Amino acid sequence: MELAKARGARIAPRQGGRVLADALVAQGITHAFTVPGESFLPVLDGLYAVRQKLHLTTCRFEAGAANMAEAYGKLTGRPAAAFVTRGPGACHAAIGVHVAFQDSTPLLLFVGQIPFGETDRESFQEVDYRRMFQPLAKWVTQIDDATRIPEIVAHAVDVATTGRPGPVVIALSEEMQQRVVEVTDLRPVQVARPHPDPAALERMLALLARARKPLAILGGSGWSEQGRADIRAFLTTNDLPVSVSFRRQALYDNTLDNYVGDLGVGSDPALVARAREADLILAIGTRLGEAVSQGYTLLDPVGGVPLVHVHPDAGEIGRVFRPALGIVTDLNVFAAAAARLPAVQPAWSEWRHDLRALRQAGREVPEYEGPLNLARVLRELEDLLEDDAILTCDAGNFATWPPRFMNFRDGQRFIGPTNGAMGYSVPAAIGAKIAFPGRQVVSFVGDGGFLMTGQELATAFHHGVAPIVLVFNNQMYGTIRMHQERAYPGRVSGTALTNPDFARLIEAFGGHGEVVAATAEFAPAFRRAVLSGRPALIELRMNPEQITTRATIAQLRAGATAASRPPAKPKVKRASAPKRAAAGVRAAPKKPKPKR
Repeated sequence: MELAKARGARIAPRQGGRVLADALVAQGITHAFTVPGESFLPVLDGLYAVRQKLHLTTCRFEAGAANMAEAYGKLTGRPAAAFVTRGPGACHAAIGVHVAFQDSTPLLLFVGQIPFGETDRESFQEVDYRRMFQPLAKWVTQIDDATRIPEIVAHAVDVATTGRPGPVVIALSEEMQQRVVEVTDLRPVQVARPHPDPAALERMLALLARARKPLAILGGSGWSEQGRADIRAFLTTNDLPVSVSFRRQALYDNTLDNYVGDLGVGSDPALVARAREADLILAIGTRLGEAVSQGYTLLDPVGGVPLVHVHPDAGEIGRVFRPALGIVTDLNVFAAAAARLPAVQPAWSEWRHDLRALRQAGREVPEYEGPLNLARVLRELEDLLEDDAILTCDAGNFATWPPRFMNFRDGQRFIGPTNGAMGYSVPAAIGAKIAFPGRQVVSFVGDGGFLMTGQELATAFHHGVAPIVLVFNNQMYGTIRMHQERAYPGRVSGTALTNPDFARLIEAFGGHGEVVAATAEFAPAFRRAVLSGRPALIELRMNPEQITTRATIAQLRAGATAASRPPAKPKVKRASAPKRAAAGVRAAPKKPKPKR
């Protein structure tokens, strides 16, 4: 009866822009981020009509909008939508699409497009988005027929959220948005998640039973709270040493005795060295990409060390490293199944203890030179953070400090761009705060990255959210300077920076600013920032000489100079003629003297 009524009910005519807004609501999309453009005015009007159901955040730069949407998807597992205009707007947003692609984050990017009838005339701001975004997205399409909007939006959500999650880009031709059509909205589809083969789980247990030095590497995206709890139960029950992949530091409770550190950029060299001794690698969720595999050197590509690779995308299993066992499965489903498995009698307690001891030793605070000991500051921050705090991190040398010295607890989240995109952290923090307004959000960003997208603080003020931004100021592009000092010591070129007064900058917006130049100043400054209830910024004036957690610029220069210096030739004492003859060495014939 209800179906008959639905079929017989008259469908109200709607403009394409409104159909699109309704399609997003029908698919459960609740947040969108935009820099408005004239190429999608009908969509903006449609979003106004559904403003009670879909929250629209107005941003200041398209890269910021895309990164806010990416952070929302990373933290919730559900895609947000980003809307940008054609041409320059799409180019600016491309970085967020690349972040989402390499981080396996669900994201929907909608791009206003030229009128369909002007295609291939190089019309104003015309770009072929299928060609532009093809290497950066899971799917790229264009809607030219308004009647297909519900179909394409529903499929886009399915593509973005299933298998290995990722971004979908949809171009919206201009006249399509204006066309009035009668079309039915589509409901979301319940997609059954792939389950692991029970025989594969038994084989995994058999491989574990033979191991003496196993190592689990946990990574990937789309983990639910229950999935995290289940995988933790499996790993702790079997006393397996657990490392996390690049930028996934808070995927596993760092305070547990079997957490041994992160494998990625800036990892503890001692952990990397011991990881090479492992006789079984259990890779769960991670793609085993360049960063986690230490430039594809950590494992033997032909499988000399047994590898169990668990991933939702069959195309990632065996892509570089041939596994002894590949398991294609949804990660949360795998975790639930693994938690129910009988425990293996561990034969690696001492191994696990040794790896944990490395983690504990690496967290010890060195006596760095200068009034601000950044390691001690981060240890203090660890105690000041709320149990469900969300931390966003930018790209740069400073980003190796928090994972080394901080333990992230089970309820906390730590997110950053695995593709090394600078300018990510501030927009991500704002997106996180919009997604979870009641949770504490702290942004880690360098002075270089902050001035790329720091203007998005205006978005925080406009929408009434208050993240806390920690600016690590060493007056340089630190990562590039590090490589520069190693390869070309003392020849500083293009890496020095001139910065504003960061505290006064946020005060100009109406926020709370602090400058911390000494260790003892940090904790009181952070407490004041929290109590202010406003967007806050704390500038940490680092010692520029301390270029990494383990090296100074002088040390890098000395190492590079020593490496570039040709080895001294040893002085060889020339043996006498009789000794050379006894050794079977013939004397060189004497050259005749030239005749005058």
